[in-house]
Amino acid sequence: MNKRDDLYVEYITLLNTRGLHERAVQALNSRKFHPWEGGEGKVIGQHVFAHVELAKQALAEKRFEQAVSFLQQALVYPDHLGEGKLAGAQENNIYYYLGLAHEGLNEAQRAKECWTIASQGLEEPASAMYYNDQPPDMIFYQGMAWLALGNDKEAKRRFNKLIDYAEKHLFDDVKFDYFAVSLPDFLVFEDDLKVRNEVHCRYMMGLGHLGLGSLKLADEQFEQALRLEANHTGAHIHRAMC
Repeated sequence: MNKRDDLYVEYITLLNTRGLHERAVQALNSRKFHPWEGGEGKVIGQHVFAHVELAKQALAEKRFEQAVSFLQQALVYPDHLGEGKLAGAQENNIYYYLGLAHEGLNEAQRAKECWTIASQGLEEPASAMYYNDQPPDMIFYQGMAWLALGNDKEAKRRFNKLIDYAEKHLFDDVKFDYFAVSLPDFLVFEDDLKVRNEVHCRYMMGLGHLGLGSLKLADEQFEQALRLEANHTGAHIHRAMC
């Protein structure tokens, strides 16, 4: 495992899945990664995830300055991770939580600035076939940022977009329409694609209902997503918010 970046990042993913985020950060920082075909976004994804989760723990314990520090680290991709930041990287979740941290520090203007950044970006839901497809989480956090800014209309518009897209595409017959190497995971059989699509859509519906405050409906959708994919990190994380 120590010689293969692809296996090592799976180890880090396991640490993050188990909530061992400090150990995940230590593991990330102890290795120099190299790009590999099909691995786009995986190391960076674990780097961001670990720091955001550490920040959320700090927020819950009112350690607001430390939360800011963790989130600022999430915005920077150290050279040893082997991948730079793409133009237009979606960081709505980071800026949403930065807003909460600055609010906790009684820095109202900085909080508003962060939420304003978090409220922007691509707002049209998409499939989850390729690693750079629009993550539904980012649309959810756009909505959460609009709520923090006091604009319920814009927030609900995004939450409803997630639900509408998911309901429309839940039972799509999904196929790859061209050859691509940057799949988010190793997928071979068409059944895998159909299951992945259903998981993705149920996750979207869960996020939409969560944003609208329909916690029972959100929990039901997250539960169904997890029945199909027990290790779906996003469903676990956001189900805990129900």
